[in-house]
Amino acid sequence: MVLERDIEEVFSFFAEAQNLEEITPPFLRFKISSPHPVEMGLGTEIKYSLRLHGVPFSWVSLIDRWDPPYAFCDRQLRGPYRYWIHHHEFESYGDRTVVRDKVLYSCFGGSLINDLFVAPDLLKIFRYRQERLRCLLEKAEVTQNEGMSTVHAPDGV
Repeated sequence: MVLERDIEEVFSFFAEAQNLEEITPPFLRFKISSPHPVEMGLGTEIKYSLRLHGVPFSWVSLIDRWDPPYAFCDRQLRGPYRYWIHHHEFESYGDRTVVRDKVLYSCFGGSLINDLFVAPDLLKIFRYRQERLRCLLEKAEVTQNEGMSTVHAPDGV
């Protein structure tokens, strides 16, 4: 996605672990359980709790790449996947930033569980994340109407 903010501002947002709660869909009941504040950097371990389809999980991730403001990578040490590696990449285009997420994962239950649950959930999670990033970083206005969210982006977006 492209955000109308410079790379330093975008990376700084991601470098605050608590912001992950702000960009994670409510249906996951995602909470950071590590003591606050979490100092992000190479070797940082972060503990989370969440629910997937009503089943509670704990998750521990390790920041195993830290290259501000261009990239970082978190790897699951313990959690709901066989393995999970999430690359976050940031590329500057003047006062805009391209944000790329690359996720390598394997789930328990094989391709059937992936096709029925995991892949659709990941699409929902990343779509929600993009909407929230626009709202939070581009100062878009969100209004609630009869249980529906509408995003009003600032002019020029």
